[in-house]
Amino acid sequence: MIDPQALPLAARVHPDARPARRITFDSREAGPDTAFAALRGETAHGNDYAQAALEAGAPFVLTDLDLPRAVQVPDARAALRAWARHARDTHAHPVVGITGSVGKTTAKEYAAAALGAEKTPGNLNTLDAIACFLLEHAGEDRPLVVEMGIDRPGEMAELMALVSPDYGIVTAVGESHLEALGSVEGVAREKGGILQARRAGLVSVQAAAFYPGVPTYGFEGASYGGENLHTDLEAARFRFRGVDVTLPAASPVVAEAAVLGLALAAELGLDLPTAAARLRDVDVPGGRYRVHRGPITFIDDTYNANPLSMRAALEALARYPGRRVAVLGEMRELGPDSDHFHREIAAFARAHADVVYSFGDRASLLSDRPFETVEALVAALTAELRPGDTVLFKASRGVRLERVLSPLLEAQRA
Repeated sequence: MIDPQALPLAARVHPDARPARRITFDSREAGPDTAFAALRGETAHGNDYAQAALEAGAPFVLTDLDLPRAVQVPDARAALRAWARHARDTHAHPVVGITGSVGKTTAKEYAAAALGAEKTPGNLNTLDAIACFLLEHAGEDRPLVVEMGIDRPGEMAELMALVSPDYGIVTAVGESHLEALGSVEGVAREKGGILQARRAGLVSVQAAAFYPGVPTYGFEGASYGGENLHTDLEAARFRFRGVDVTLPAASPVVAEAAVLGLALAAELGLDLPTAAARLRDVDVPGGRYRVHRGPITFIDDTYNANPLSMRAALEALARYPGRRVAVLGEMRELGPDSDHFHREIAAFARAHADVVYSFGDRASLLSDRPFETVEALVAALTAELRPGDTVLFKASRGVRLERVLSPLLEAQRA
């Protein structure tokens, strides 16, 4: 429970403020078990919604206002983070922090499953979301796995000050958030801050060149290595320290995330067969290489994209039999070389797919079948696709390429 009467910092606590099970900075989620942190946003202030949270039954409101059930502090955001850091320091079990240019959420899901851990929900990987997570779960009798996302210099240092993980993981380093981080080297430098974890750092084989001497996980040549990886349309199979592992409908990227989970389980002395068995039931959040089978196989990888993840998705598409179709959208935040990166991916797509369509801004750089509207692209794909095809959808989150995929899935299910 999050008890405002036991707040470890200076505040005026209203006598009617009561413990909560959760805390949120989205007033729509406030309720009898969920407190509300009234934070200043880019376009609005949480104070504007504090009364609505109270009316919804919030046990308390963290705010600088004098309100019923208020925990009144000078700065709600600073108080939320300080309270969360205090909660983290009371946690008796390992805390794992995960970052990377791609694969953070997938790695988090598999690490949490292997460890029997609590994990940050969905893709909530920012400072304030993590602070809420720590307040809710620190002190529980199990490890915590925290996804730590960055898009600006200095942000990892802030995250490390909040989370202070025992183990820091880098899943990959590539061209992402270059508008703010400047270069791939800048990305590596900023994300590498997570390796200053309390106990140890660990990086994927892909990222190893950026972090000499840091132990690695993955397959060939890794410090914590899986062996004999075999992937087909039904499953990925490999061995890890004598334990057979089977992952339903998994790609090589997912298999690598599973190795990470088993590496952490080995490091913590957990039973590896038990950890491996838990990996079979992982359900990665939507938009992350989710395969929808039917007469036409649709691959939903619409959550995000950068050159590194585009190449991995297209390589996975190339493993499928039959005709392979790629539907690609813009990769955002790539800085002044963005057009160059899009042209490179266009050439890579032509080499790995039989047919390539593209959508939205920079569509003309990605294929010779560019489309500007959802309706036109849906109509073209409806006419083009036939049973036996496998279709990959991938773009940056802001493109919302799922708007094209959804009607096609609905039509196939009808």
